[in-house]
Amino acid sequence: MPVKKSDTLITFPVSTGTYKEMLNEIIESSHACISSNVCIANVHMIVTAYQDKQFASIVKKADIVTPDGLPLTWAMRLVLGIKQTRVAGMNLLPDLICAAEASKIPVYFYGGTHAMLEATCRHLSIHYPLLKIAGTYSPPFRTLTQDEENEVANLINSSGAKMVFVILGCPKQEKWMDKMKNKISTVMIGVGGALPVLIGMQKRAPAWMQKSGLEWLYRLLQEPKRLFWRYAVTNSLFIFLVARELIRVKIMGQKKAFQQI
Repeated sequence: MPVKKSDTLITFPVSTGTYKEMLNEIIESSHACISSNVCIANVHMIVTAYQDKQFASIVKKADIVTPDGLPLTWAMRLVLGIKQTRVAGMNLLPDLICAAEASKIPVYFYGGTHAMLEATCRHLSIHYPLLKIAGTYSPPFRTLTQDEENEVANLINSSGAKMVFVILGCPKQEKWMDKMKNKISTVMIGVGGALPVLIGMQKRAPAWMQKSGLEWLYRLLQEPKRLFWRYAVTNSLFIFLVARELIRVKIMGQKKAFQQI
């Protein structure tokens, strides 16, 4: 069954399908060298899109939007009536790298600091020795000019990369992938904070916290100064938006039932 898009969940549609179906579709896009982009959606992305309509339109155009966090899958079930499994970036990244190693798919890493990319190459050379790294690029902390964007696209295309992992964080990586679509001739995946966890720079939450939808709390405990206000605002607003959608759906259902009488 091909991956499909749901109805709009607050701000944009989310892809539906099994974890394996989404994983396979990304791998197939890399083999076919299809210029496409994959957004890994969490509560932060939903709320950012709600606050920024232009960003919402960017995510809507993405080829795949995976439901990264359990809160999204809960919202999909409550609001849309869809039983969707979680497709988390923390799992997707290592599985894509394993598939790339097995199928000899050259990969490229765009974003992050020079130190992070060097640590990534060291880690991958040890744990995925047969993986072909086509290249890495640490961009400057400013908006690239049009000429620089074209130069980066040519650099990635000429490297032979068939899978591009983008590590800029939300919403920068989603905006960058949208700009580079049809310039970069393969699939781009915005993996954000999944890479530091993969290479051991950060730790992932214990399994019980993952299953309880509390990974955000584990990250907050790791970086309280950076994440406190972000989570305080985004989590509260997300709960409000889901509650509002539930009320709207219930009212619409009552109206429809009344009209059928």
